[in-house]
Amino acid sequence: MRTPMDESVCRLFAWLSPAYPVGAFTYSHGLEWAVEAGDVRDVATLIAWIADVLRHGAGRTDAVLLACACRAAGVGDTATLAEVAELAEALAPSAERLLETASMGAAFAEVTAAAWSADLRPAAYPVALGCAVAQHRIPLDQAVPLYLQAFASNLVSAGIRLGVAGQTDAQRALASLMPLSAAVAAEAITLTIDDIGGSVLRSDIASMRHETQATRLFRS
Repeated sequence: MRTPMDESVCRLFAWLSPAYPVGAFTYSHGLEWAVEAGDVRDVATLIAWIADVLRHGAGRTDAVLLACACRAAGVGDTATLAEVAELAEALAPSAERLLETASMGAAFAEVTAAAWSADLRPAAYPVALGCAVAQHRIPLDQAVPLYLQAFASNLVSAGIRLGVAGQTDAQRALASLMPLSAAVAAEAITLTIDDIGGSVLRSDIASMRHETQATRLFRS
């Protein structure tokens, strides 16, 4: 007998779909500069780059921020939620990365408030999503891995447009990154903001260098 798919999972798929109007497709998270610099030049180096960002960079950080925002919003702890929101913006290592998370978060809050009966305010993207997850009582062990998979998917899509991976190789990349997304998510939902830390300096530098890159397809 088939078990019907949980409605919350369907809601997450809608929110994290490339079709959801948050403008994710306009950002490469510094990947565009990494391609120009030769750090990312084929599917193998694309996978390695994204894996580092997931494990040691914004992927892990955003996952922890999402979980912390969800827990605070779930119990009405406005002081902690404000602290998480402030930290999420402060952690952006460049102007473009701040633009990325702030713009996507504001768009997500506006659309989700209008379409899904959520009481949301503009915030960094993982914080806005965490608040929506709390209001719709979606389990974190569903929300965080799907968020990370969507994060990876957007970077892989950017890799396709930058010419370092074809469609089939891109799907192989996503398949190979899925276990890592799940592992990072499983850890992140047990952590607090005191556990946040990163070490992907090349990715941070890429986001800074992208600001002055001569020819650009992406906003970050």
